[in-house]
Amino acid sequence: MIWRFGYRLLLWLLFPWALIHLWWRGRRQPGYREHIAERFGWYHRAPERPVIWLHAVSVGETRAAEPLVRALAAAYPGHELLLTQMTPTGRETAQQLFGGTATIAYLPYDYPAAVARFLTRFRPCLGILMETEIWFNLVEDCARRGIPLLLANARMSEKSARGYDLVAPLTRVALRRLAAVSAQTREDAGRLEQLGAQAVEVTGNLKFDVVVEPLLLALGAAFRQRIGGRPVLLAASTREGEEALVLDAYSRMAIEGLLLLLVPRHPQRFGEVAALLQKRKLAYARRSDEGILPQDCRVLLGDSMGEMAAYYAACDLAFIGGSLLPYGGQNLIEACAVGRPLLFGPHMYNFAEASSLALAAGAALEVVDAAALAERAEQLLADHAALARMAQAALAFSRAHQGATARNLAICERLLTPA
Repeated sequence: MIWRFGYRLLLWLLFPWALIHLWWRGRRQPGYREHIAERFGWYHRAPERPVIWLHAVSVGETRAAEPLVRALAAAYPGHELLLTQMTPTGRETAQQLFGGTATIAYLPYDYPAAVARFLTRFRPCLGILMETEIWFNLVEDCARRGIPLLLANARMSEKSARGYDLVAPLTRVALRRLAAVSAQTREDAGRLEQLGAQAVEVTGNLKFDVVVEPLLLALGAAFRQRIGGRPVLLAASTREGEEALVLDAYSRMAIEGLLLLLVPRHPQRFGEVAALLQKRKLAYARRSDEGILPQDCRVLLGDSMGEMAAYYAACDLAFIGGSLLPYGGQNLIEACAVGRPLLFGPHMYNFAEASSLALAAGAALEVVDAAALAERAEQLLADHAALARMAQAALAFSRAHQGATARNLAICERLLTPA
């Protein structure tokens, strides 16, 4: 097939760029310069038990997979769980969540020889790809070896569907070779079927089943004690360019003692955001600092990973980043699980149904820009009864949509049972 030949040719042309990319990203995230051999299919050890393999590209997908991974570990104690990622932060998250119960490794780049080495080394009896991870050579080799693949918790936005449609012949073949697809919503299922997927089931979103760890809730209480009795607005998982907009909104708000808890999405940007706060001459502290916040502190910079639930637990009102600018938004379900009222911008297309349902449930409000964010946040923080109603609505919304783990586990059991 000419499309397959073109794809493989492109991969080889990009080979020098892959090495440069690892080196370049490693300047700010040293993890990119570690375990490089794994990215090309070379691993130190072979499994001693049958392997169930789950791939989650980065932090969000790894956290979303947590309830399914724990369910698989309980249902198949005689199997080894292999978790693969593509980013150092995803790998670190997997190590934090499952380091004692699973093997953690990078998935190799989609070069045929690298994929073959990976599959030969681990010989998985089931593969699970989280959300939208469709690697053409990987899917093809799994099909050739008879390894069933489940595309789990699958989502497909209109924007992503247009991208996959540009390589429609490759996409169609890859999707048809999947053993099963569990989609988050009917809209996701419809787009996947239009692209060629078969055996698609709507199972809901695994993120609703993530249980907030008591340790994180306790950490949130400790944050709150450090902050004192001040009102707290959280800007969670902000992206490049958004921090300036959030600070513009914060400067408009006339809430006495209001503290802005600002948590950038990516750790390599912590220093950049700190420099922005210094440039604006805003008194700030870091989460990594110790002790009670100074009285003149106006911004607390959340410079840590894996503590978002604690940040939600420490705030009165949360704004979901990635939504004021067209990044597609971030996961709002964790905030609802902690029972926090939400605001988000107009660009939530990566979480379209969840955000729409949260709005309908009264757990969230949408704002069109930074000025509207300031106005709405000021109104809510001054109205404790409205905040309490939204908090209760958020908890109810989170609990009403649980159950995806059991439905995905049933699919896994079916694929693991010989015909």
